Order: sequence, then C-alpha cells, then structure tokens
Amino acid sequence: MNFVSVAIPRKILRERLSLAWQFAIVGALVLVLGMMLIGLWVTSRIEGAAVRNAATATALYVDSIIAPLTQELASATSLSDGAKRALTETLQQGVLSSRLYSFKIWRPDGTVLFSSEPSLVGKYFGMTDGLTTALSGSIHAEFDDLKGEENRLEQNSGQPLLEIYSPIREPWSGDIIAVAEFYEIASDLRNELDVVRLQSWLVVGAVTAGMLALLFGIVARGSHLIEVQRRSLDTQVGELSRMLDLNRALRQRADTANQRTATLNERYLRRISSELHDGPAQLLGFAALRLEAIGKGRGQSHGKDRDDDESLVSNSITEAIQEIRNICRDLTLPELEPLRGDDVVRRAIQAHESYSRTKIKSDVGRLDITSQAAKICVYRFIQEALSNATRHAKATQISLTAVEDEHGIRISVADNGAGFVRSGEERGLGLAGLEERLAGLGGRLEVTSDAGSGTTVQMTLPRRSSE
Repeated sequence: MNFVSVAIPRKILRERLSLAWQFAIVGALVLVLGMMLIGLWVTSRIEGAAVRNAATATALYVDSIIAPLTQELASATSLSDGAKRALTETLQQGVLSSRLYSFKIWRPDGTVLFSSEPSLVGKYFGMTDGLTTALSGSIHAEFDDLKGEENRLEQNSGQPLLEIYSPIREPWSGDIIAVAEFYEIASDLRNELDVVRLQSWLVVGAVTAGMLALLFGIVARGSHLIEVQRRSLDTQVGELSRMLDLNRALRQRADTANQRTATLNERYLRRISSELHDGPAQLLGFAALRLEAIGKGRGQSHGKDRDDDESLVSNSITEAIQEIRNICRDLTLPELEPLRGDDVVRRAIQAHESYSRTKIKSDVGRLDITSQAAKICVYRFIQEALSNATRHAKATQISLTAVEDEHGIRISVADNGAGFVRSGEERGLGLAGLEERLAGLGGRLEVTSDAGSGTTVQMTLPRRSSE
C-alpha cells in the first residue's frame, strides 16, 4: 500500500477537522496498518504450526508403514520388485489409499526410486527445498503450487494437497537412507485453516476497533476541553482587545478633555477677572476716589452735601461687596444643596423667567438627585440652554422636559429660534463647558439644530452620577 497516496494534507486536517477527528483518521491508518502486519504474522504462524503438526502426525504414521518395506535401501541403490509390489499394494489398500493422493521415494542424490506414477521412476529432478530439508533430518510440509514436472499427476487432482517430505531412516543406525514424498488430501485442513484465519482477523479487527474507539474517546474528550478553552481564550482575547480599544479611546478623550478643560479654566478665570474688574473693582475704585477727595477736603461741603458723599461711598462699597457675593454664589450655588433634583430644575426655570421676562413651557417629573455636582450640572445646563434660546436664537416658544427612568435622567430644552450650526472649534464657554462637565459625570450632551427650524439641546446623566 502506498501510504503517501492516501495521506490527507495537513492543512485540510487543521482547517476542517477537529483534533479528535484528525487523531481518528491518522490513528486509524496507523492502527490498521499495524494490525494488518500483526494479523498477517499471527495467521502465518498459526497456519505454519497447524501444517507442521498435521504433517508430522501423517509422516510418523506413513513412516511406521513404509519404513519396514524400504530397509533394503541401506545396502542397495534400488528397490527390489518384491518391495515395489509391497509398496504398491500398501498404498492402494487400507487407510493410506484414502489419505494419500500420490507417493514417491527419493534417493539422496535426487533420483526417484519409486512413485505412484511409474513414468517418474529412475528420473533425476535435482534437489528441491523439501528434499534438502528431509535429508537434513527434518520433516518439510507445505501447500505446494505443483508447478514442477515431477508434479504433473498432482496438478490434475483439483483439490488442495499438502506436500510432505519425510526422511526414511535405518532403525539400528538412524542414518537416512531415502526420503519419502507424499501428497495428503488436505481439504479438511484447508477449511480449518480458513476458519482459523477468519477468526484471527475478526479478533484482530475487533481489538483494533476497540483500541481506536477507546483512544478516540479519550482524545475527543481532550479535544472538546481544548476547544472549549480555545473559545474561552478567543472570547477573552476579543474582550481584551475591545477593552484596549475602549481604553485607548477613553485615554484620547481624557487627553482632549484635559486640554479643553485647561482652556475653559483659563476662559473662566478671564471671565471672573473681567467681572471683578468691571464690577466690584470699579465700585471700590470710585469709593476710594471719593474717600481720597473727602480726606483732602476737595469736593467736601457742609450739611446735606457731605451726607450725600458719605452715603455715596457707603453705597459703592456695599454694592461692591454684594457683587462679589453674587459672583461667589454663582460659582458654587450653595442654595442648591438642600433641594431635590426637580426643585433644582424649577429654580433654574424661575430664575430665567424672572431675568428674561419670558414664559417657559415645562414638564418636570420627579428627579432624585443627591450629588451636588450633578445638581450644579443640571442647573448650569438649564441656565445655558434657556439663555441661548432667549438671547441668541430669539425664540418665542421654549419648552423644557425633565424625566427620570431606569437608565438615568434626561433633560431636554427645545425652541423655535433661528438655529445654528456648531463649528469644530467652539469659542464660547457655554456648550463646550457643559460637554466637559457632563463628560466628567459620565453623561453626554446632544444638540440638534437646523437653521430656521429651531434647536433641541438634551443632556443625559446616568443614575450612578446623580447619586
């Protein structure tokens, strides 16, 4: 068998078959090949032993009958006529006539001394393997193919014949004086050998199948475990890859947010500086000038004018202090801390209505917000969204919706104003600041706006952030 011709390419095995089936195919080929060799060896040994045993028994029996009739060959080179007649009668009568198909006696030099086929007597056919083995003192037996000229009689038998070479010895010396060759009718032996061969191959096949099934079961279990682990590893690798991508995106977003936060902080500081400079600083500067003028006596008058100057300085200082307090309150909004989430929304709406003299259509549900940062974020969102709708969009209708569900808090402000298109680089503090504030709490800002069709600004804050 050409093993290469039936070999399955490794690539196909790896890509299309599991480890267990790869083992089953390769293991089956190896086991079948090995068991065939073992089966051939075992059956040949069984057949050889059976043939030798049968041949030995027949040879001993034949020798016990033939040997006494051929002892004259110890001192002669041929058989007498009386010995030939005795041999002929013995072979044609009794048990030997039914067991033996043909019979020959060979001289040690390879010449036929006697044969059941008289035409062969006196002919020399040379030394055969069987004749050589018998002359060495052993019995030779085999199912011969009967191709030699000396086997013309046996070729016409039409039945299985067991060829046996048996040495004929001189009783008192043990010397081999001739060799007896006879062909035993072996139909029964052949049938028995066929049955034994079939049984042997069945046993070998059953053992091979059992071994293959047992090994396949072990490997299949291991293959299943490996496959499960491989899938688990693939899932984990995929999850890790996804997490790495997410972490990379979050890192980039954090870097961007840090840069934008730094920029926004600078803008906030400039705004606070501007408010302090334009408000409290101007008032305090005015008060300082009036005090300096009073101290030097310039602009000082008697009576009511003096009281007016002092009142003016006092009012300027008081107003400057109040503006500083308002700026601080606007930055921290401490009044929001005791309020519930929906109360924060209503306060922001009321503050805008009071400031802008506009009416806001609102639908506010119950909002459970306990985090101060989340409250400030909600307040600033509403403050910025309503201010933009009033000041920039010139809206005549503004609506606000605030709801809370299992996902978190959603607050939406919609107007019918002019709308706008957000540029990639936001210069204002409003929306950019809201985005950063929401991002820090895990929320997000969504803006939908079309020129001439109004604007909708929505913030979404997860529940954990509000807590």
